[in-house]
Amino acid sequence: MSPVEVEVKFRVADRALLAEQLQAAGLSVVTPSTFERNTLFDTPEHTLRRQTAILRIRRYGERWVLTHKCLPGDHDPGERHKHRVETETEVADGEALATIFRSLGYRESFVYEKWRTEYADETGHCVIDQTPIGVFAELEGPESWIDELAGRLGVAREAMLTLSYGRLFEQWREASGSGAENLTFGECGTAGTDAGPDIGADPGSGPG
Repeated sequence: MSPVEVEVKFRVADRALLAEQLQAAGLSVVTPSTFERNTLFDTPEHTLRRQTAILRIRRYGERWVLTHKCLPGDHDPGERHKHRVETETEVADGEALATIFRSLGYRESFVYEKWRTEYADETGHCVIDQTPIGVFAELEGPESWIDELAGRLGVAREAMLTLSYGRLFEQWREASGSGAENLTFGECGTAGTDAGPDIGADPGSGPG
């Protein structure tokens, strides 16, 4: 069986402070701030979206990763943590894979970009994402670990989000009146460069 991913998001007011708090809590930098581009594929009838499932090709630095996510059989819409069955594997050539998807009838349905820094300890991990609509963090791991770390970071339960970046983008579009179709720095009219290295990251090890 594919593992069930358990996570929450929260908005970040002070990115540098959060980085300091994570390291004080025992998490270390796994990947310094790296540009990431995600492309979701779906049928013209939006079959996967109606199933609350995604088929995604991600380019993270020089790595290509294929991911499928769907709801677990015991999904509870009212749960405080987001649960998804995740099947993921690295691929050699994401562009070739996208060509295969198109030949099978899938089309690009949504693109979203971010600069991501990864932190982890022996139990779970946290990422800090600089997106075109603000800075967010994700905590992923066992529910007890998520709740304990969130408490140490001062994140209130009501501040924890289970929304996808697609849904957060829709909310931002509704509030801003933007005509952007994708969550990219170019379409959203925000800078397409990282906002700066996180505390503890090696500024020389990220992409130029």
